[in-house]
Amino acid sequence: MAASHPVSLALQQAAAELSHAVQGLSFAPPVTHVYNPLEYARSCHLAYLERYGQGRKRVLFWGMNPGPYGMAQTGVPFGEIASVRDFLGLEQPVGAPLSPHPARPVLGFACPRSEVSGRRWWGAIARAFGDADAFFEDHLVLNYCPLMFLEASGRNRTPDQLPVRERAPLLAVCDRHMRRVVELLEPAWVIGVGHFAEARARHALAGMALGIGRVSHPSPASPAANRGWEALFLEELAALGLSPAAAAHQPVRKLSSGPTTS
Repeated sequence: MAASHPVSLALQQAAAELSHAVQGLSFAPPVTHVYNPLEYARSCHLAYLERYGQGRKRVLFWGMNPGPYGMAQTGVPFGEIASVRDFLGLEQPVGAPLSPHPARPVLGFACPRSEVSGRRWWGAIARAFGDADAFFEDHLVLNYCPLMFLEASGRNRTPDQLPVRERAPLLAVCDRHMRRVVELLEPAWVIGVGHFAEARARHALAGMALGIGRVSHPSPASPAANRGWEALFLEELAALGLSPAAAAHQPVRKLSSGPTTS
């Protein structure tokens, strides 16, 4: 068996440190349940980093946090089940949160629901790049916050909706993780998927020598996304000079021999 790439190993360690750090945080009502897929879906998340996190990346995409039928089920960002299994080629065992919400069970790859955001995201990537390896040659997708927050009703509560006393320590942990990943992968661009992720990148990475941009989130809650997210996404990439066609003409860079130090 081939040895793991040192950058991939460092990403896995960083994910473990992030998971441990957020486990120590507390959240009060209206949040009643908190899911951490970096714990119960750890094997699939680590397999994702092992396979696709090898070496430097030109572009890092950052989402906000797990969706109930995406990363919460698979441990993979925008992790709609069919996309993770069929496009990314990953299907590891998934456990369950310690205290699952009865309306939001975690069934892993047996989940019958399909997350629209993940289906749109990976579908667009598949059509633009052809296969996963071509995309991940120079790109990686991560989530800024690894936790999913649920209210008593089962309603999803996003990190930006948390009160300041809960949000501030969470953002500090996630900012630190973002900086660590950027140090490891040395990207030319960090792209927030949605306004929140872009804003966090601009704050966490202030002063670092890289480009920061934004693409629209594929969420069905967005009217713009529902009018044709894939075309909008490709237009936004092109405006940044990061379209798939432009990426294909980038010079191939030699991978780092190991992780950089912070």
